[in-house]
Amino acid sequence: MIVHEHTDRALPVDLVPPSFGPATFEIDADRVPALSDDAGGAAAERRGGSPDRRRLSEGAKSIPVGRLRRAAKVGGLLGGEVARSYATKAANVVRSEDERKAANGHRRLAAAGRMVDVLGQMKGGAMKMGQMASFIDLDGLPPEELDGFQTKLAELRDSAPRASFRDMQRVIEQDLGDRISSLFAEFDRDAVAAASIGQVYRARLHDGREVAVKVQYPRIAVAVRADLQNLGLLLRAAKRFAPGLDARATASEVRERITEELDYEHEAQAQRAFARRWRGHPFIVIPDVVTDLCRERVLVTEWVDGVSFDRAKEAPQATRDRVGEIIFRFFFGSLYRFGHFSGDPQPGNYLMLPDGRVAFLDFGMTKTIPFRRIEAELDVLRAALANDAAAVHAGLAALGFFDPNDRRFDPTHVLAHVRALNAWYAKDEQFTLTPDYVSRLVFDAGDPRSEYWDMMKNETIPPDSFFASRMHVMTLAVIGQLRATANWHRVMSEWLYGSTPSSPLGEAEAEFFGLPLAQLQTAA
Repeated sequence: MIVHEHTDRALPVDLVPPSFGPATFEIDADRVPALSDDAGGAAAERRGGSPDRRRLSEGAKSIPVGRLRRAAKVGGLLGGEVARSYATKAANVVRSEDERKAANGHRRLAAAGRMVDVLGQMKGGAMKMGQMASFIDLDGLPPEELDGFQTKLAELRDSAPRASFRDMQRVIEQDLGDRISSLFAEFDRDAVAAASIGQVYRARLHDGREVAVKVQYPRIAVAVRADLQNLGLLLRAAKRFAPGLDARATASEVRERITEELDYEHEAQAQRAFARRWRGHPFIVIPDVVTDLCRERVLVTEWVDGVSFDRAKEAPQATRDRVGEIIFRFFFGSLYRFGHFSGDPQPGNYLMLPDGRVAFLDFGMTKTIPFRRIEAELDVLRAALANDAAAVHAGLAALGFFDPNDRRFDPTHVLAHVRALNAWYAKDEQFTLTPDYVSRLVFDAGDPRSEYWDMMKNETIPPDSFFASRMHVMTLAVIGQLRATANWHRVMSEWLYGSTPSSPLGEAEAEFFGLPLAQLQTAA
C-alpha cells in the first residue's frame, strides 16, 4: 500500500459552457474530492491548495470537548464583541456619517476574523453556526461591505484546521476493523479538505477506483453534544454576525440535524437514494457510495473531478445563469418532485464538472416531507399568485402556521407577506437574483424591523415548513452570489402547474424523468 504526501495544485479560472448541450468547463485535469462534510467540506482543495490555506501538522491542536471549556470560548467571543460594539458606538458620537459607516464596517470585518479563529478551532456545532452565517447573513449590508464580510466568514469553510493523520487513521481502522494498508491500495495521508466534524482524504481501492474518504474527528461527538448543551450561547454569538437568525427555530433545527450528521451510515443511506434517483441525469451528478467501507464515522464515495463554486462566481454570465438554474432545479426539484431533499445547499457542496454537469455532495442533512403537505403548500403559492387572500389565509392556517380565528392574521396582510417572499418568480419574465435582493427576502422573512414582524412573531412555524423554507432561502442565497438570471416563473410553473419546460435544461430534465410531475407523485 502506497501512502502519498500531498501536493498543491492550482485550478484554472475559465468556465465557459453557454447553455445545456455540448457544454464544457475549460479546466485542467486537476483532482478535486467528491465529498464534503458541510460548507467547509471540500472547499479547501477545490481552491487548489492556495498558500493562505491554514494547516496543522501531526501535532495538531486538540479540539476542546468539555461543555465548560467550549462555553468559555464562545462566551469570551460574545463578551468581547459586545464590548467592542459599545466602544464603537461611543466613538461614533463624534464621527461624521461616513466615518461611522466605515468604523462599523471595520468592526464587523474584524469580528468576522475573530469568529474564524475561535469557532474554527472548536469545530463541531460551534463552527457550523459560523459557516451558516458566511452565506445567509445578508442583513441589508451595502454590497461593498457584504462581499468583504462574507469573504472573511468563508474562511470557516475553506480553512478549517487539520487533525493529525495518526489520529484519523485510528478512527478508520477502528471502524472498518482492518489496517489501511489492507483496505486501500493507495492513501494520501494529507487531508484534501477539513470541516466542522471531519476531514476528507483521497485514496485508491484495490480494484482501481479512486475514492474520497470522509473521516470523523476523534471525540467530535462529545464536542458536538457540548455545543448542543451550550446552544443558547452559540446562538447569541451567531446573532452578532447573523442578526436575522431565529434563535428558537434554529435551536431545534440544529439539534436534530447536527445529531443526524454525526452518523455517516445515515448519510450513506441518503446518498445512495439520491444517486439512484439521479443516475444518468443530463446535468446533475451524485457520487456513488462504496457501501462496504462505510461505518458510523467513515464514509467512502466515488471521487469526482471539478471546479469549485468560488470559481463559478468568476465565470461569464451565461455560465453563471446555467449553474444557477441547475442548483435551483436540484434543490427545489428534489422537494417538489420527490418530497426528499438535501437541506445543506452550501457553496462547498458543489463541483462544476469538465463536461458541463454539476456534482452535488454531502447528504448528511436530508429531509422527507409527505406529498400531501407539499401539495398543500403549493396550493398556497398558487393562491398567492392569483391574489386570493382568503385561500392563502385558509391554507396557511390548515398547515399549522396560525389559528384561523386569530384576528392578528389579517388575510390581506398575510397575502401581502407571502407575495413579498415569492415576488422573484411572480412575473413571467427574466429576473436576476442578487445578494442584495436575497438580503431583502431574509429581512421580510424574519427580521424584527420588517413591516410584517408584528404578525410573524406570533406565527408557529411547523418543523417541516421550517426546514424546507430554510433550504429555499439558503439556495436562493447561493444563486444570488452567482447573480444568476432566469425566468424563474416558468421553472416554478413546472412544479406549480405542470407546465411544459421552456429552458434547454428543463427540456432535458423532462426527457430524462419522462413522467409528468403529477404522475411521478402518484407513483411515489
